[in-house]
Amino acid sequence: MNKPDRFFFERYGLTEADLEKYLAEALSEGGDYADLYFEHTTASSIVVDESLVKTATEGIDMGCGVRVVAGEQTGYAYTDDLAPEKILKGAKTAARIASGPARVSTVGLKATAPAHDFYPVALPSTDRDLADKLELVRRADQAARAYDSRIREVRAAYADQVRHVLVAGSDGKVVTDFQPLVRLNIFTIAKDGNKVQSGSNGGGGRVGLEFFQDDRAPENFAREAARQAIVQLDARETPAGEMEVVLGPGWPGILLHEAVGHGLEADFNRKGISAFSGRMGQRVASELCTVVDDGTIPGRRGSINVDDEG
Repeated sequence: MNKPDRFFFERYGLTEADLEKYLAEALSEGGDYADLYFEHTTASSIVVDESLVKTATEGIDMGCGVRVVAGEQTGYAYTDDLAPEKILKGAKTAARIASGPARVSTVGLKATAPAHDFYPVALPSTDRDLADKLELVRRADQAARAYDSRIREVRAAYADQVRHVLVAGSDGKVVTDFQPLVRLNIFTIAKDGNKVQSGSNGGGGRVGLEFFQDDRAPENFAREAARQAIVQLDARETPAGEMEVVLGPGWPGILLHEAVGHGLEADFNRKGISAFSGRMGQRVASELCTVVDDGTIPGRRGSINVDDEG
């Protein structure tokens, strides 16, 4: 069994009794359900452009959101100050949207860990020296420039974050999670006479810096970004008119999201107003279309140990 993330309890002195008090205040004017969402995010980024470090940042965001649900109504308040009086004030503000007597209990809360850990990272990237991250970016910059003399511009960027999350609900559940995230991106511009083309590549996920080795080394991402720009220098103009388009895995998922994504969201289906409502187990697209939406693939950017969005 995974151990719960004790970050908020150790750093801010939060206790289960405090959570019960905040939830009781949130339900003080009625409501069917209330929850608290604590988040503490540490993030850093580095950008190398023209082989110079243009920006390097580090920062911390934190806060607590209080939500009260009463039928179809939702009251919400947020504070970026984790002092008890600020959270109580937020709970009172959210409570004012609710009406009627509370029908839930908030006694006996105890923090638990998610049943699975899809992103076990021994040493978070935010605990690594800035010099280690800068080395990755510089290696990418050098590899892209060395690929071909026609590569004229290279922009390499690194970003990471670690989120500590605690969600406490009036249904008695308290769940914590530790969520790492790392990304390395390389953008290149190639020029040959009047021809100008670009390429981009990168990688990352809910991983540590050890991810960037072997076939995922910065040099490999950089060479692919450079290759894309170079090969397009000889590209022919696309003829006008309608033509068939083949979509592969990756960015076309954005098009899919914009086309049908909102109709697949839980709230629209709960209300029965989606075109997909009541169609579990039925085919809703062409047999040629295969879509995988899986938040349990280890180490992937969209994977999540616990549903912290509702």
